[in-house]
Amino acid sequence: MMALTKARVVRKYSFITDIRKNPIAYVLIFPAMLYTFFYGYMTLPYMLIAFQKFNYTKGIFRSEWVGFKNFEFFFNSTSAALVTWNTLKLNFLSIIFGTLVALIMSILLNELRSRTFKRVSQSTLLFPHFLSWIIVSYIVYSLFSTEYGFINHIFKWVGFDPHNWYSEAKPWTWILVGLSVWKETGMSAVIYLAAIASIDESLYEAAKIDGANRWQQIKNITIPLLMPTVSILTLLAIGKIFYSDFGMIYAIIGDNGLLYPTTDVIDTYTFRTLRTSGNPAIAMAIGMYQSIVGFVLVLVANWLVKKSSKDSVIF
Repeated sequence: MMALTKARVVRKYSFITDIRKNPIAYVLIFPAMLYTFFYGYMTLPYMLIAFQKFNYTKGIFRSEWVGFKNFEFFFNSTSAALVTWNTLKLNFLSIIFGTLVALIMSILLNELRSRTFKRVSQSTLLFPHFLSWIIVSYIVYSLFSTEYGFINHIFKWVGFDPHNWYSEAKPWTWILVGLSVWKETGMSAVIYLAAIASIDESLYEAAKIDGANRWQQIKNITIPLLMPTVSILTLLAIGKIFYSDFGMIYAIIGDNGLLYPTTDVIDTYTFRTLRTSGNPAIAMAIGMYQSIVGFVLVLVANWLVKKSSKDSVIF
C-alpha cells in the first residue's frame, strides 16, 4: 500500500510540475539549450562531408562520396605524427602544471588572513584570463624580441649574447605552456577556492582539538576533499586534449615555419590546410578524428578514476 502511494507521488511530480515549481531556472537555461540545439545538434548532418568530395553547388546530400580518403590525406601526410604529438605534449603539460599551480595558489589564498590582500591577489590572478591572445602576443614580443626584447636586454646586462628566440623552436614548448598556465590559473584557482569554502568547518575544528597544525589540516582535510573537483576538471580537460588553443598558437606563432617543429598543432595544421586547399571536407575529417579520440580518452580516464574513487567521476 505504501509502495502504491509512493509511486503515485512520483508520477505526480512530472516534468511539467518541475517547470511550474522552478520557472526562473528553466528561463535561465533556455538560451543555453537553444545554443546547444542549433550549434551542437543541427550541425551534425554536416559531418557527412568528411566522407565526401564536397561540392558547394551540390550540397551535402548530392556531393560525391569518397569514403575515408579525406582521413587518408591527413594520416598519410608527413605532418600528421608531428602535429598530433605537439598537440598532446602541449595540452598534457598545460593540464599537469596548470592544475598544480592553481591548486597551490587556491590553498595559499585560502590561508591568507588579510581580506584586502586576498581580494587583490585573486583579482590579479584572474586578470590574465580576460586578456585576448592578441594583446598577450604583443607582451610576448616585447619580452622575446631579438633587438628590443626585455629578456635580451637582461642577457646583455649580465654579459651574455642576445638570443634570437623567434628562430629556435625548442624553448617555445615551455614558453607556450607557461603562458597557458599564467592565463588560466586564476580561473581554476577561483573554482578550487569555491570548493574549499564548501568544506565543513567542523572538520578543521576537530583537527585543531586533536592537535593538528595548519599544514596537517591542509594535508589531511583540504587536499583530499579537493580531489573530486580536481578529478572532474582534469577529466573535462582530457576531453579537449586533442584540441589546442588556436587563438594562442596563431596569435603568438603565426606563420613562423621555423617554430613549427614544437608549436604546430592539429588546429593550426587544419587551418593552414583549409586556407591553402579550400577543401572543408579535410578539415571536417580531422575534426571528427579529434572528437572521437577525445571522447574515447574521456571514457578511459573516467573508467580509471572510477576504479579509485566513485565520487570523482563525471558519469
